[in-house]
Amino acid sequence: MNDVNQRIENLREVMRREHLAAFIFPSTDPHQGEYVPDHWKGREFISGFIGSAGTAVVTMTSAALWTDSRYFIAAEEQLKGTEFQLMKLKMEGTPTISEWLGRTCGAGAEVGIDGWCSSASAVKNLIVELRKEGGITVRTNIDPLRLIWSDRPVIPENPVEIFPMAYAGESAHEKIGRIRQALRERHADGMLMAALDDIAWTLNLRGTDVHCNPVFVAYLLISSKDVTLYINQKKLTPEVMAYLKTEGVMVDSYENVTKGLNDYFEYNILLDPDEVNYALYKTVVRERVEEESPVKRMKTVKNETEIAGFRNAMLKDGIAMVKFLKWLSAYVGKPEISELSEISIDQRLKAFRAEQPLYRDISFDTIAGYGPHGAIVHYEATPETDVPLQPKGMLLLDSGAQYLDGTTDITRTIALGPLSDEEKRAYTLVLKGHIQIELCKFPSGASGTQIDILARKDMWREGLNYLHGTGHGVGTYLNVHEGPHQFRMEWKPAPLVAGMTITDEPGIYLEGKFGVRIENTLLMIPYKETAFGKFLQFESLTLCPIDKTPIVRSMLLPEEIDWLNAYHQHVFDTLSPHLDADETVWLREACAPIDSTSPLS
Repeated sequence: MNDVNQRIENLREVMRREHLAAFIFPSTDPHQGEYVPDHWKGREFISGFIGSAGTAVVTMTSAALWTDSRYFIAAEEQLKGTEFQLMKLKMEGTPTISEWLGRTCGAGAEVGIDGWCSSASAVKNLIVELRKEGGITVRTNIDPLRLIWSDRPVIPENPVEIFPMAYAGESAHEKIGRIRQALRERHADGMLMAALDDIAWTLNLRGTDVHCNPVFVAYLLISSKDVTLYINQKKLTPEVMAYLKTEGVMVDSYENVTKGLNDYFEYNILLDPDEVNYALYKTVVRERVEEESPVKRMKTVKNETEIAGFRNAMLKDGIAMVKFLKWLSAYVGKPEISELSEISIDQRLKAFRAEQPLYRDISFDTIAGYGPHGAIVHYEATPETDVPLQPKGMLLLDSGAQYLDGTTDITRTIALGPLSDEEKRAYTLVLKGHIQIELCKFPSGASGTQIDILARKDMWREGLNYLHGTGHGVGTYLNVHEGPHQFRMEWKPAPLVAGMTITDEPGIYLEGKFGVRIENTLLMIPYKETAFGKFLQFESLTLCPIDKTPIVRSMLLPEEIDWLNAYHQHVFDTLSPHLDADETVWLREACAPIDSTSPLS
């Protein structure tokens, strides 16, 4: 029997004993992270689907998995041979989980979900929705994985390290003071912090508990007088323990967070219902202040030291990218390119980055998709799917690195040989969308949803679109995805202010054919102040040429050509002093301006 199907049967044995009609497996852990330690990858274990986003649901007679457009193609493949039916989120005709359970389980059934691995808001919404589906009730005090996952990985015990002030720019003591001030403004006496990147940022500590994300498993409880870090103390060296004491932070065992909440002495406590899990939410006996954690927005606005670190990290990343692209260019259009594969170019790029000072890791698993694989938005090559490159078509390469002074995220789509008119047109539409975001000037406090249209308007005129967001925040040697601000079609009211980073990454994906995405990481900086208030603009932090080969010159507006030429001049001027003679010659050609006499069609 298929391993996944056997796991489903083992789960159903537990469900029978517990009188459960269904069990729900979200992608999250007790800290609601996007990427989670292996110990909490229950959805992946039960379904076989390895994407970062999705929810698996198993009933006594069926199973289904909900995920978004980034993973439609990958999920279809990974679920083959299992009981799981793919449910495509935001597609017409796709039922919600509650609707599907209402049809499948019937009135009066009981559905299980692990309250430790589900946010308070998610569980509360689920309770309301299932009540409408015939009085289905929700049970949150069971984790069946403890019974059926025999070789379950342990919770990581990796050591924590201090993030130097030379890169943080603000002490933990100062950050805690700002957090307390923000709590007073919200009439809250304290807060429980559960998001791992918020904790790492607040304490100026980093770890390696989550793949590609320099965070560590812990909780942080702040009151008006005390700060307590709940963590496996095996992770703390004497140096870190002494540092925490200096910063006024007490330490207790990870498992004691429930006791800490029971002993909490203040009148009320702020709990972000999207970050705090339901089990801990229900533990609190004091008055709850249910608001967004103030730390979310604090860490998105970078201080001068962090901004300088980003610029340094992007310089190093640009050097590595140019070395890689020059190396790859020797194969473009030649039969010898078939000696390369998606995995081998990933390894080569990683090696170039590892040569750079302060390199620590990649910031996410590289997406190197050749041809049809480029249409799989979050494709990750495996030995089973790896394909050789060919001297034609396009390679979509989305990658990034963690440097001690900053985090990078860049996508380039690279022509490997002759292209079809369809490929060129799609590439140019994506480039136009990318440039229109870069050119945008906007009032401070505007929402990313109001700007998102700029990346899509030319595509929409041709009946094309993409279903992922256009941009996300980027952390300071932290998670490559940082919110709450975004560029996205769906309403995201988080205001955009100076000092925030955000990516600009429109795309077009034609299943079975190819994919295109172009991405820079941007910094929001002042533009001008008028009678209508402060206006902002974007500065491109990413330093890497954009392939000009696929561009349909006649589709670009003069302002778009001007932007591209100015960007390439900036890339050349900034990177060339750090390159050898051959690399400089290659970069000069890659950054050469285009104009009305350009051979580009």
